[in-house]
Parts: sequence; structure tokens; C-alpha cells
Amino acid sequence: MRERTSRKRRATGSAEGQKGRWAAGVPRAGAAMEDDAPVIYGLEFQIHIIDFDDENNIINKNVLLHQVGEIWHICTSPADKGVLATCYNKTSDSKVMTCAAVWRMPKELESGSHESPDDSSSNTQTLELLCHLDNTAHGNMACVMWEPMGDGKKIISLADNNILLWDLQESSATAVLSSSAALEGKGQLKFTSGRWSPHHSCTQIATANDTTVRGWDTRSMRQIYCIENAHGQLVRDLDFNPNKQYYLASCGDDCKVKFWDTRNVTEPVKTLEEHSHWVWNVRYNHSHDQLILTGSSDSRVILSNMVSISSEPFGHMVDDDELSDQEDQHQEEKIKEPLQDSVIATYEEHEDSVYAVEWSSADPWLFASLSYDGRLVINRVPRALKYHILL
Repeated sequence: MRERTSRKRRATGSAEGQKGRWAAGVPRAGAAMEDDAPVIYGLEFQIHIIDFDDENNIINKNVLLHQVGEIWHICTSPADKGVLATCYNKTSDSKVMTCAAVWRMPKELESGSHESPDDSSSNTQTLELLCHLDNTAHGNMACVMWEPMGDGKKIISLADNNILLWDLQESSATAVLSSSAALEGKGQLKFTSGRWSPHHSCTQIATANDTTVRGWDTRSMRQIYCIENAHGQLVRDLDFNPNKQYYLASCGDDCKVKFWDTRNVTEPVKTLEEHSHWVWNVRYNHSHDQLILTGSSDSRVILSNMVSISSEPFGHMVDDDELSDQEDQHQEEKIKEPLQDSVIATYEEHEDSVYAVEWSSADPWLFASLSYDGRLVINRVPRALKYHILL
């Protein structure tokens, strides 16, 4: 299976801060660019705001124009549901530069209660530009990360081999570069992805470059750990366990997903080898961190139950007073059973590379995946597993 990295179009996705809501960035339907096609002025790049009504299984869609260029990364503010950041391609003097900016969507779309217009293509709206993250002196933007628990005023961007910490001023109208650090070493080292840890008072981030994963302290912008050869090939994505500090997941082109304890990085704590091609995304469930989502170029989404390294490795805690003698004996036998990590489900609704997977931030049993061909698929955690976790 050969990955088609030379194509001009890629689907990107990000979870919104509302129940069953996602933002996805794609070129306008019918205007796809082929490998040998000319660059067409006026090609409309769009962000689709999708609201999913899970009670009635109804999807509502609204379209926002992203006129400045082709989107490669979307990241939504954890503090303001109407604000998002994008990394996008910009052509200047016959050169393509990947830039970043912060935007606000129209007020009427923030509530999530809107209905999809009959003809969304004729009702497209435009994003309001709040500010650019000026990377002129630092190189191409790879991704942006909002401070997880903050007030939405701090953003970190990765540009080539630079880590840039930005302070957004009043109304996010300007972004001031407050500190930075550079990745030093031989060759043209470039960051590919990063993740801001929700632990340690949000003072740590993890970054990936080539096959290496590094940890950084945002106060001093100094490296605090380094996992060399974390993967046999390029590291694609990172995610921190939201409920268990020091635990970090990584995935890459060696088809593996690895789990690390950042206090001892000599060996991974666990390794998953369920995919048959590059793994683009790994995501912990926000509430039940034993649930892990991965998306791959093998066109599959895999839901795994990594209970042995979760924050509740022994399952749901039951009060002894609530158990009868027979139940008590059964409970003791269950505890003695070895912990089982397993693949819960494999989803094969996609026909092309899966570039993004995200959990809903409001419903822990709902998740979405997005593939190269622009297909968005919304799924639920199997009901039997849901009740097993809850009960």
C-alpha cells in the first residue's frame, strides 16, 4: 500500500467543545486538485461545522470559507467554542509557506442549535480573522496547540525546528511571541507534531521530530526528556493520558502505537501492532482513559481497551456493603483474573487513509473519524462495553 503524500488535498479534523460537534477542513466539493492540475485562483477552501443530533441520528452542516489557503491543521480553543486556529498553505513569490492564524466563527454558529440550510453551498459564511501567528523568521508551521486548561490566551506553535509560545492579547486581536526554543542538532531537523500536557499545571509539552519524542518545560523552554528512536520510522502523533500524569501515547510510520512513562523512557510500557500501514492519529478518551482510538493509512479506525495502563486498572470500584456473599466471592474471583488489554472494535467504513480521529468532548461514548476522500464517519462505543465500564 503506497501513501499518496504528493497530492494537494488532505482532510483535517478537530473536535469542537460541544456534544457531537466537529470541524473539518476540505476544498470545496467538485474542485479537487489532481497531481498534475494547474493551480486555480479562486479555489474555495472550506471548514465544515457539523452538528450531530445523536437522539435522532441527524447531521446538520454549515460551511465557512477559509479564503487564505489550503488547511492542513485545525485546533479549537478549549476556553471559547467560537475560536479556532488553522495552519494553512500560502503562496508568495512562487513559494509555498505554511502559516497559522486564529479565527472566530460567526456568532450564530457558536450555539450549536442551528439547522443546516437547504443549500449550504449558497449560504457559505466567512471566518473572522483575529490574528496571524507571524512565522516569517521561523519557517513553516507544523501545528498549533492551545493551553489545555487555560483561558484561551496561550498558544504554542511548531515551525520547522522552532517552538514558539504566543500570548493572545485582548479579544485575541494580536499575538505576542513571549518565548521560544530551537531544536538543535545535525541536519534539517523539523517538528512534525506536538501535544500540550494537561498535567503539571500545563507547564509541559511533548514534540515529535523524525523518530524522536521530546518533552519540554514551557517555563524555561528547556528539554526535560528525550525518547530517541521512539519509533522505527517517522512519529506522526502524540497524546497525553488525561487522567494519569506521565503517560504519553505515540504512533508512527512503523505501524505501531506505543505508550510511555515519561519518568523512564528506556522502553515503552505497552505497544500495539494492530495496523498494517502508517498510524496518523492516537487519541485517549477524555473520561475513560482505557479507551484508545487510532486511525491509519490502512483505512481503518481501531478502538482498543488498554485497561492495564489506565487510571482504573481494576475496573469500577464497588462498595463492599453493596455485595451479597455470593457476589462478594464472584468479585474476588474477578479481581484475581489477569488484566486483559484488547481490541474492542475495528471500523472499516472508510475507503481511504484515515487522517484524523477525535472523541466528542461532551459525550465520552461518541467519536468521529475523517479520511483523505473527505468522508466523515461518526461512531459510538459498543453498548456492551459502555455498560461494562459504567456498571
